[in-house]
Amino acid sequence: MTRLAFIGGGNMARSLIGGLLKTGVAPATVSVAEPLAEARQTLGREFGIACYAENRLAAAEAEVIVLAVKPQIMPAIHAELRDTLQRNRPLLISIAAGVRLDQLERWFGSGLPIVRCMPNTPALIGAGATGLCANSRVSPAQKAQAQHILDAAGITRWIDDEALMDTVTALSGSGPAYFFALVEALEAAAVAQGLPRDTARALAAQTCLGAGRMLVEGGEDPALLRQRVTSPNGTTQAALESFAADGLPHIVARAVHAATRRGAELANELDKLS
Repeated sequence: MTRLAFIGGGNMARSLIGGLLKTGVAPATVSVAEPLAEARQTLGREFGIACYAENRLAAAEAEVIVLAVKPQIMPAIHAELRDTLQRNRPLLISIAAGVRLDQLERWFGSGLPIVRCMPNTPALIGAGATGLCANSRVSPAQKAQAQHILDAAGITRWIDDEALMDTVTALSGSGPAYFFALVEALEAAAVAQGLPRDTARALAAQTCLGAGRMLVEGGEDPALLRQRVTSPNGTTQAALESFAADGLPHIVARAVHAATRRGAELANELDKLS
């Protein structure tokens, strides 16, 4: 069995570990490094895995290492892990937002097979969407390993051009917040017209969930689904015409562009920390 180590035992690592164990991965093959003693105890008790305070101990025998720490922490942990990684040459998987492959290679040493991933928060409930890209040293078997790990928390898609990972971040990484904002706006509009807040929230949230399920489970084009809901001269058409008059497509395009640009800026700022 492949030995797997997580560096960082936060929420995303917990969701991946839980999902992997449900697929049949043996707890004895998984270890995690987590600096907080209480969190280590919880992880060990909940999953039956080995937990360590030191990163190098968790990573010592691992064939696959998942870096599940915040981006700004990444430069600080390379000194502790670099020698182990260069000696064992494991597959390195980063789920730190915005951290580029060349930065990981510089911090942890060249010659390593590295996969960069961008998951999103719905991964915490097994409904995530993750974009992945790999450097040239990742073998087909290692790509399959990385995909299996991230598939434990939702769907995965490979991105051939790493430059597009900032677009993935802007689309699905930040995307859940866009839907939360839309539900907020729908709730507020309904409350302003007199609907009780709890009722407005329940109806708006369930509508978002139902529409999402129709998209995912039916596999049909969103434009076709929209057209089916839109009766000529009906209420939906009135609302959609209002959206169009306010420039909704342009609003969304500008927002995605702003998030994409900011993702690249944040990655460049990490160069100053290394």
